[in-house]
Amino acid sequence: MTGKNRLWSDPARRVASVSGRKADPETDALIRLGGIYGGMIFEGLPTTPRSEELVDTAFSRAARAGRAKRGHEAQESMLRTAGNVLSDNLENVVVSWPDFGFDVDPFYYELADAIVDVDRLRQALSQVMWASRQIESLRDEYTTTIRNSNVDTARKHRKQAFARMADIVDQIADDLRYIGDSRDDLRDLPDIRPDEPAVVVAGYPNVGKSSFVNRVTRASNEIAEYPFTTRGVHVGHFERDRVRYQIVDTPGLLDRPEAERNDIERQAVSALEHLADAVLFVLDPAGDCGYPLGVQLELREEVRALFDASVPLLTVANKHDRFDAVRAESVDATMSVTADENVERVLDAVIEAVDHEPELPSRGANDD
Repeated sequence: MTGKNRLWSDPARRVASVSGRKADPETDALIRLGGIYGGMIFEGLPTTPRSEELVDTAFSRAARAGRAKRGHEAQESMLRTAGNVLSDNLENVVVSWPDFGFDVDPFYYELADAIVDVDRLRQALSQVMWASRQIESLRDEYTTTIRNSNVDTARKHRKQAFARMADIVDQIADDLRYIGDSRDDLRDLPDIRPDEPAVVVAGYPNVGKSSFVNRVTRASNEIAEYPFTTRGVHVGHFERDRVRYQIVDTPGLLDRPEAERNDIERQAVSALEHLADAVLFVLDPAGDCGYPLGVQLELREEVRALFDASVPLLTVANKHDRFDAVRAESVDATMSVTADENVERVLDAVIEAVDHEPELPSRGANDD
């Protein structure tokens, strides 16, 4: 049985440790669900506020809070309102993201790093959390100062605190912008689930890969464009014995030699190495696809070298009439998608190669 890295820490625990707050059970469950299902943690990321927008919101709310009170109470209420709005919103920016060091599956880490600079993103998140803590500290410091001052001096201290808070937010303006841009780039990543068995389909264009994916998944496949390829990624699903399998066709990635891929495409291919439980390489032995058989076989060996030896690679010749031409090249099966011949046999062979064993719930000693 092939194995992917499916070990994650508890994301809900990280939220509690970073924020200092105790999440409720429903929040815990949603956070864990996002951590398990990879792409969905990016899909649900909230919009990141810009620095000017955040400061304007905080000070507007502070002004409204101050109008309802007088004297010291007004100045303290304004200070605490502004401090809370700023620190809470900045903290929420950070804790809404998964921890790339613990919560993100290697497949999604590589994919994210192909699109954004994950190290730069992590640094930006760290700076925003620093700003949140600094503003909290200023809020508490000036609260004490205002309480020990006369009204006129308290007003000056509150204005001074506002200026220092605004300066801190201004220092992280670029960080907030980078986090927001990264969120926009990552939220549309494919919903591929690292905890479900996955088959990656490879081969030159026009050999029948997409036809095969469409045939075995019926109408359940999803087609979307992602930043690492202009031709779209096809993600299909099929079930067998109550197990859901994913089948991934990647036009623009595994359909040409490595030398023809750019840096982003190479890193996206590296991400697929973490995902695949099996690779299905489709050949067109007749060469009708526009690529000679020898060239197709060279690509097959290149694809084979990309994946760990524990990941099985099946070679399927699509079109029976030229099977003899490739029999000596270790073809595992033949099929004709257009004639609907042997397609189910090929699918059975893929499932056997994946050799997925569902994890059954463990039973406690008291259940025996």
